[in-house]
Amino acid sequence: MVDRAYTDAELEAAIAAIADPERLREAQNLVARTAPALQRVLAAALDEGGWFDLGHNQAVREAAGYDDVGERVRAVRTMLAEETRLGMLVGVAVGFELARELGASPEAG
Repeated sequence: MVDRAYTDAELEAAIAAIADPERLREAQNLVARTAPALQRVLAAALDEGGWFDLGHNQAVREAAGYDDVGERVRAVRTMLAEETRLGMLVGVAVGFELARELGASPEAG
């Protein structure tokens, strides 16, 4: 399989297609069946990338260290949002690799 760049139009059409409730349900069922294995791959990718090492621990300490409760809550929410985005981005990369692997398998024919 040869990698290529996708146009914005191709990406928008693909996103619209997978937003279909039935297709989304099928994808959710697939992910639910493979969640433990996918979780292991995601955790390994995050660990190997160093995403949640010393920097993460420092961010937790900083967020928890605010004396003002409002500032502490804001810092924790910001940290959680950033980590969620990061997990999603790495998860998408894992999903792309899974799709590429499935597309390259002999059964994909």
